[in-house]
Amino acid sequence: MVTDMSSNEIELLIGDQINLPSPPAIAAQILNTIQNEESSLDDLEKIITADPALTSKLLRIANSAFYSLPYEVGNVNRALSILGTNVIKNIALSFVIASDLHEGEESSFDFDYFWRRSVTVGVAAELVMGLLPEKNEDIFVTALLQDIGILIMYLSKGSEYTAILEQCLVNGGTDLIRSEQKMYQFDHQQLGHTLLQSWGIPQSIVGPILYHHEPDLAPEEHQRTCSVLNMANLLGIIYSGTENAHNLQELQTKMADFFDITADQTRSLLDDVAEKSLDILNIFEIDPGQMKPYSQMLQEANDELGKLNISYEQLVLELKESKEKSERFANELRKANSRLEELAFRDGLTNLYNHRYFQEILGKEMARAKRYNDSLCLILFDIDFFKRVNDTFGHPGGDQVLIELAQAINKAVRPCDIIARYGGEEFAVILPQTSETGLKVFAERLRRCAASVTTIIKKNPVKITISCGGVHLSPSDNVTQQEFINTVDSALFLSKDNGRNCVTILPITSTAN
Repeated sequence: MVTDMSSNEIELLIGDQINLPSPPAIAAQILNTIQNEESSLDDLEKIITADPALTSKLLRIANSAFYSLPYEVGNVNRALSILGTNVIKNIALSFVIASDLHEGEESSFDFDYFWRRSVTVGVAAELVMGLLPEKNEDIFVTALLQDIGILIMYLSKGSEYTAILEQCLVNGGTDLIRSEQKMYQFDHQQLGHTLLQSWGIPQSIVGPILYHHEPDLAPEEHQRTCSVLNMANLLGIIYSGTENAHNLQELQTKMADFFDITADQTRSLLDDVAEKSLDILNIFEIDPGQMKPYSQMLQEANDELGKLNISYEQLVLELKESKEKSERFANELRKANSRLEELAFRDGLTNLYNHRYFQEILGKEMARAKRYNDSLCLILFDIDFFKRVNDTFGHPGGDQVLIELAQAINKAVRPCDIIARYGGEEFAVILPQTSETGLKVFAERLRRCAASVTTIIKKNPVKITISCGGVHLSPSDNVTQQEFINTVDSALFLSKDNGRNCVTILPITSTAN
């Protein structure tokens, strides 16, 4: 839900929580060239042809069924002349941005699904607009990028945001928007709008993105475009979501109410969206998954059920979906079991890993470092004079200090580092692939981080310090896990003996030596 906050307030709120990425370099050059009145088609051609992959994909889409030109386009300059600067700009921006924001590594976020749905929605928006009397050359890239805020949310918030996505079944985005507003005080519409605006994307694209799930709230000049985006989103759901019998009925009703489009035209549109999306997905080099034309989906549902005389499309899909729902339930049960296993390794107070998990993962990290000839570092630290906090403010006050310290330290570590509550007010940090110099720098940063934490207990500001001990384990060191921990523990006690609020780094020692 778009709030009444000003755009500046939204930008400040987003900026406090998310570091917005810079625009892809080629995208920025294309935009600058288009916006420069003194630029020519030759200038735009030089930028595009400087990237062979972009040139190839641009010509492939210009010659695809998406535009259905009666002759083959052989070069970028010819494409510019035939399709126009604005269309070529949108095609180029689409490829560049999708390529730049595509994560290659394994993660909990399905990037192929995200871009597959985005491309389908872009194609759907273009085809819906083709049924209307007005024209909008920016509609494809507007629809393609309308949910880019979801991607940036994930890239910034990681598993915290995927947990929100899992709770919100993809069904138009409104439930997701409410959840985002509750968690962050802004939603992916506002984030996408702010990001693309900061990149200098034209207002004709940026404006409708702010309201694409809520066209009724859009300013009058964007309402028509937002309605098209909303219909395109529903088409995307039909090809990537569930409960399609209900969604088909909703699509037919809205297309008739909003645009005076008949049910037959809507069914024809459904097949066109799939056929042309498959062409574009191939050019984008995105796995099309199980996408197929709606008429083929319907026929397969009929074949599977073995009923030749069923005339109602919704009934066919509802029967087929009953099987899919049971499969979804089994998948959700597996995820729930996985979350329970995760909870078994978490400390109930700080939500850090617990002592049991620390011992298990340290052994694995030591073996991995040995196998790959890598360094491994370990830090133990505890809170100085923590008993005074408990004596002064009671254990609830002490618990609050532990929680806020854990939150601060958790933000200071790298994604690959492992932080655990070792016991009481003592914590451990495992640092894979870290040199001795890196260990010293990180331990000192850890100490300063703790010193910067101020916990307010019963209106009283409470400051703490920590004592740190650290040890660097090189690939040539041959020690047991307990010897490794004992050496770090000795370093921690030296820090306490030396006046606390300091860092002590010791060389690795073995009782066998």
